[in-house]
Amino acid sequence: MKKRRAALAAIAVGGIMLTTGAAGGRPSVSPPVQPLPALTYRALTARYAAERQAIEAAARRDPRLTPLAAPGRTFIAFDPRGRAVEVVGDLAAARRVAILVPGSDTTLRDFDSRGTASPGGGARAVLAEALRIDPHARLAVLAWLGYGAPRTISLDVATTGRADQGARALRPLVNTLNAHGVAVSLLCHSYGSVVCGRAARHVDATDIAVFGSPGMAVSSAAALHTRARVWAGRASGDWMAYVPKVRVLGLGFGADPTGRGFGARVFAAGAGGHGDYLRPGGIALRDLALIALGRDTEVSRVR
Repeated sequence: MKKRRAALAAIAVGGIMLTTGAAGGRPSVSPPVQPLPALTYRALTARYAAERQAIEAAARRDPRLTPLAAPGRTFIAFDPRGRAVEVVGDLAAARRVAILVPGSDTTLRDFDSRGTASPGGGARAVLAEALRIDPHARLAVLAWLGYGAPRTISLDVATTGRADQGARALRPLVNTLNAHGVAVSLLCHSYGSVVCGRAARHVDATDIAVFGSPGMAVSSAAALHTRARVWAGRASGDWMAYVPKVRVLGLGFGADPTGRGFGARVFAAGAGGHGDYLRPGGIALRDLALIALGRDTEVSRVR
């Protein structure tokens, strides 16, 4: 699509978009964060049942949400105003949890609609690949839509406002998982990597992996002030390569995380496009699953 319209052209001038504001021109307001329940089968089963009731009620008003209530799906958070966190795998038995943080244009109605480029489909792909690598892995993947993701054609997508909102919502989840003795990795796509960058110093993650990233709003991995291993990958067909990696007057997100001077561990991401990182059979999915499993020495490193 002409390199996503020359990287959406709008970002080309110092990261400034051509339109302003989100839908309706109003800032997104985060609903209150619901605490994570105890990681026991009993507590989680009760939470899943309560969230299913909320989803079913929302789907009666908006049938486009009906897929979220499909049998077997389990959510630890749902708010019809635009937030949802799905658990893929056995969270009660997990010793490792990967949190998939999506980027712009992600809404409840898009939670599955774009296949593996959507939070739900992407989380299932990561877990399936991880279990292919290690059938006995005690890993759960969270498809996390815990913030109001910006629209691609908006000023929000060139600033950290929505990312700061997301970081505030992400911190208590990661820290609660840590308190339960669970190792957490963050898998952050596109604008989601800005969310992870803003949260990095406040969470104890083992790994932070960004892919298709516009930047993390810092000049280097060291500036994240995190003990996590920082990973970055970009597919050769990703239009994000054409987005200027600058930060001027609060616009843009700074250095390219895949750049040699940034200091991240760069992993192979293949030849796909911006939405192809979690496509089954790809090198990017394999590498991200290995990162989620904590098997860092097996990741295909570019450098």
